[in-house]
Order: sequence, then structure tokens, then C-alpha cells
Amino acid sequence: MKRTIGSDPGSGYHRWVITESGRRPADTLGRRLHDLRISVTDRCNFRCTYCMPREVYGRDYQFLPRAELLTFEEITRLARLFVALGVRKIRLTGGEPLLRRDLPTLVAMLNGIDGVEDVTLTTNGSLLARQAGALVAAGLDRISVSLDSLDEERFAAMNDAGFSAGAVLEGIAAAEAAGLRPIKVNMVVRRGLNEADVLPMARYFRARGHVLRFIEYMDVGHTNGWRLDDVVPAAEIIARIDAELPLVALPANYPGEVADRWAYRDGSGEVGLIASVSQPFCADCTRARLTADGQLYTCLFANSGHDLRGPLRTGASDDALLGLVTEVWHRRDDRYSELRALATTRSLPVLAADPNRVEMSRIGG
Repeated sequence: MKRTIGSDPGSGYHRWVITESGRRPADTLGRRLHDLRISVTDRCNFRCTYCMPREVYGRDYQFLPRAELLTFEEITRLARLFVALGVRKIRLTGGEPLLRRDLPTLVAMLNGIDGVEDVTLTTNGSLLARQAGALVAAGLDRISVSLDSLDEERFAAMNDAGFSAGAVLEGIAAAEAAGLRPIKVNMVVRRGLNEADVLPMARYFRARGHVLRFIEYMDVGHTNGWRLDDVVPAAEIIARIDAELPLVALPANYPGEVADRWAYRDGSGEVGLIASVSQPFCADCTRARLTADGQLYTCLFANSGHDLRGPLRTGASDDALLGLVTEVWHRRDDRYSELRALATTRSLPVLAADPNRVEMSRIGG
């Protein structure tokens, strides 16, 4: 099966033939587009110190007005074009995506795009208990829930918004009851704050059959006060777990998978390590990111995006939008984490936080 997408007379792009696998543009390093992460809001009900510190995102912070957010119809149109370029996996993020009203409606719209194989969601879990059933009914395939500690005092300090770990666990239970399994649980590990929770978290989720993924504390944006000394390297995390619960390395499920996989030797499940700092995976990165206001970013650590909302709202044809996205991807040369790692291994100064670097709360994880 193949279909033709006509050229736009003024776009400078020729007529394309799109096959079932899609026309997948390659960037300057040969990486092809495969995953699209869509932020549906820049708002969040948590104030995690590594993402949206309260001293920056306080009562007076100006979030995006509703009129500047992409509508569900606009998101779906853009997603359909990304699928024509080879995207097969779509992940909804935020901010906290469950704050966006009627999100299951968007899930259903994205799930109806021919060629989409996986519609997933990353959430802090605080609102999940009441929405899990509707999300599954709309066609959500998988879910990842952020939880940095089971210790209530420590978790409250980290989210800085008074939410309990118990509420997140209720959301995880509701998602499982609705049919989302296995659930991935994401834990950001920061030295001096919650590294003591690595083993308790591993024990807890191993017993329940969920995949716990440890994330190295990253220098996304410039407001979280990141220091290299605060990073607990993936190798140290694995060593801690392996000393009590022996592990064995597993192969990736697919090229470009962000997490290194480790199985418990007794067959009782697995954990994942997302080691952007100590083990960068830029060479295999196939992800594009779309902000809630329609900016296309080609890297989690990027300084600037590319406006798609403007052309979208001023009548650009599908061909013109396809050409714009293709041109952006062809020029893509991002490899920030590799450059950061190169600087640290050569005892050079770690790359300074650029005040223009996009924040995690805007671009999603």
C-alpha cells in the first residue's frame, strides 16, 4: 500500500510517495524520525525541585493562555503528518497531561490515525485514579507514572505540593485494574535526596510486576540548579540493586530505546536505567517533541524550537507543513548529552546551563 502526497507549489519540495512504513527523513547523523512526544499543557500540580522549582514557578508565574494551546484538532493534524514521515509511537506529556480537560478525547483521536502503533502517556499519577478507565476506553496503550520515593515525607519534599505517594499508588492500581500492564514507574534519583529509596522502590515494584525505571538527574532547562555531583550514575544504581537482587542485562526491545534493561535473575521482572548523563544515547535518538503551543524541538536540551502553530493557523497546506518538518529534521545535529559526557571525561568544565534552554515542564520528558 502506498499513497502520494502532492507537492506545494511554493514549498520547494517535490511530490512524495509515502509507503506503509512512511517516508522517514534522516538527520545529519543518520537518525530517522520514529517517536513523537506531545506536550498538551505547560501546567503541573507538582513543584518538583528538579523540574518546576516553586521559587521560579510560583503564584505569579505566567503560564500559556488557553488560546495559545494547540487544539485537539490541531494536534491530531500535526500528528498525522508526523506519522506520514515515519512516526509510529506517540507519547502525551506535559506539564501534567491529566490537567488538560477531556484528554481521553485526544487519545481517541490519535488512536484513530492510520499507522500509529502506540499511544502512551507520562503522568505524575495524582489524577490517574479517576481517569484511568476513560483513558483505556479511548485506546491508551501504555502508561508511565513518575514516583520518586515511597517515603511520604521525602516524596512530599520532592513534589513540594503536598501530594502523597499513596495517592500515586492508588492511581497505579487503578491503571492496572483498567488493563494497563505492565506499568512503567519512573524514579529520578538525586544524590543526597532520595538515593536511599532505590532498593525499597525496587523491592516494592518487583513484587507487583511493574517495570521500575531509574532516571539520572539531568540538566534539562536552567532553573533546577543542576550539578554533576548530584547525579547518581546508572552503574552505581545497578550495583546497589544487584547486591541484594541479582540482575542480568537484557537486549533492547527496539533500536533507540531510551532505557537500558536489566532482568532479575530469578525471573521476577525487570528494571530500566535512563542514563542520559553517564551513558548518553544521542546516537540512537529518534524523538521529536512538540510543545503545547506548537513549537517543534529536536532535543530535550535544545535552546530553541521551530514554530508549527503559526503556519498551521495561517492556512499552510499539509505539503507545506510536511516540508517544514522534514527540513527541520534534515538539519538536526543535536548531541548535547554526548558533548556533556565528552567534557566531563576530559576534565573540561561541564557545559553551562544556557538561560535559553527549554524547560522540562514545557517540553515534557
